[in-house]
Amino acid sequence: MSKKHLWLLMLSAAGSSELIAQQAADTITRQLDQVVVTATKSPKKLSETGKIVAIISRQDIDHSVGKDLAQVLNEQTGIIVNGANSNPGKDKSIFFRGASDKYTLILLDGVPLNDPSQVGGQYDIRLIPLNTIERIEILKGSQSVLYGSNAVAGVINIITRTAESAQTKGAGTLSYGTYKTLKGAADFGRKGKIFEYDLNYQYLNTDGIAEARDTSGKGNFPKNGYNMQAFQARTGFNVNDNLKISPYFRFSEYKGSISAGAFYGGHDPYTASLVNTGLTAHLKYNRGTVYANYGYDYTQRSYGGGYPVTFQGRFHHAEAFVTHRILENLQLVGGVAYQTYTLVKPDTVNNIISPYASLFYKYKGLNVELGGRYNHDNKYGSNSTYSFNPSYLVNRTLKVFVNVSSGFRAPSVNELYGPYYANPNLTPERSHTIEGGAQLFLLSEKLSISADYFDRVVKNMITYAFDAGLGRTIYINRDKQHDHGVEAEVSYVVGNSLTLKASYTYVTGETTQKLPGKDTTFSGLQLRPKNSFQFSAGVRPFKGLFVSSSLQVTGQRFDYAYDASFNKSTVILGKYALWNAYAEYQVPGDDLSIFVDVKNILNKTNYYEVYGYSVQGSNLTAGVRIKL
Repeated sequence: MSKKHLWLLMLSAAGSSELIAQQAADTITRQLDQVVVTATKSPKKLSETGKIVAIISRQDIDHSVGKDLAQVLNEQTGIIVNGANSNPGKDKSIFFRGASDKYTLILLDGVPLNDPSQVGGQYDIRLIPLNTIERIEILKGSQSVLYGSNAVAGVINIITRTAESAQTKGAGTLSYGTYKTLKGAADFGRKGKIFEYDLNYQYLNTDGIAEARDTSGKGNFPKNGYNMQAFQARTGFNVNDNLKISPYFRFSEYKGSISAGAFYGGHDPYTASLVNTGLTAHLKYNRGTVYANYGYDYTQRSYGGGYPVTFQGRFHHAEAFVTHRILENLQLVGGVAYQTYTLVKPDTVNNIISPYASLFYKYKGLNVELGGRYNHDNKYGSNSTYSFNPSYLVNRTLKVFVNVSSGFRAPSVNELYGPYYANPNLTPERSHTIEGGAQLFLLSEKLSISADYFDRVVKNMITYAFDAGLGRTIYINRDKQHDHGVEAEVSYVVGNSLTLKASYTYVTGETTQKLPGKDTTFSGLQLRPKNSFQFSAGVRPFKGLFVSSSLQVTGQRFDYAYDASFNKSTVILGKYALWNAYAEYQVPGDDLSIFVDVKNILNKTNYYEVYGYSVQGSNLTAGVRIKL
């Protein structure tokens, strides 16, 4: 891309695709009335909960067509997705408030996702295409009472699209961009009185870039591109006015190649696939609603090359819970969940059954949540968690809140029985989190200012280390990690067409290794910056045109480097800033939109997200969106 073209694009785009000028002003001015489902497992206004919830809306997602899910999440306050700006096919790891990816629970329409073939059970977000998503709710802080294992740092609930019209409607998107990236998507659906459906297909093919950084100056590393296809079918049966049952089926697969390692080029084949099916249901009655859901995940990952290997995992989740209004100002959420985790070859199974309950009390501006969960694992036994969350809203202007909660992560079936370092005697990792903060709403809620502080301790952490008695390296419960930080956001709607937003995150921590005879403590968090900033602006200069731009500043971090003998040393990764822009014009008639998305406008490539691996330079995507 020429500098001339870059400057023309920068002049035409002055706002941020991920941040919210695309929302109508009358929506933004009612922030406290926005309804979320993730905070309490049922619809609840933000004014009625002390939980910290961030929302990525449908319009945010529509204005992110040049991005993938990892890049959209990477733009959110408190979240770093490691590898988001590296080669498109490179693995992506979510660091939520300084915690590693195994402490973030991913939900799809409220149903947990899990990949037992991964060491920590964490889910590969590359398997979730952005085009299928209606909105995303990001729930911060420990949520193990309502959501169980892995929800130590927070929960990301990905809510997929459903039919909206009584007439059969369709939509399609087609784009092409840098690295010969071709993306197409189609969606068809109908919302009938008794039966509704939504069908979605996405195709993506890209040449990508060389995954590993080539420091030889020859530039002869092969590119590591990939191809992805995904299909989703969601249906709904309205049995009567009170009962709805919604089966679903999803399949996604991508094929690509990976490098031989940091600073080593390569083209070893890699494939991954997901089958996700199940159903959700709800039954309304006089004083509440009964919910039920079942989800089944089958994931497979295959690596080729000189040492081919395939990993397979199966995960079942079944849950039933009720939201019951005991009194006008007192609500109960209670239920039971049952989960099984299976690692294929070796064929091993682990399961957890978990009853839980939370009470929600409301009196004028005061809202209090108090809950607990009991977990019984067929391997390690039992443990419990609790949460206490009071908040107070003063004159719809100031909301103050405190969260005190515990969390846990059960040992994954891979850590218990897997082919490498397995230890069947592991016990759960346990956490304790305290957070508090305030949100200030001024100028009819057009100006919002929020700040919060969190402090999290995770004990009994599972790590792999040498066991002198066994004479080999295995997973053991040994370490403790203590993280804390501050998040702050300011959002301002100017008139009816301009939105400005800025955020800052500070997070740090230390890890204590409990060694024989002494404890050793290390400060800092690998690949997680202490300081990060987000600045954005979005504007609608006239009807039909939306332009946006954002600046993302990521602070200094550290990573580990290994020599030929696998000796470890610390490497400092420098700070960097990325400037992105987006422009969209809706052709009169509301059926056709033309868009341009450019990332890394200044073509910054002299930084690392992961030591030894390349990052994408300036890249542009252009395309059209059509409604049928």
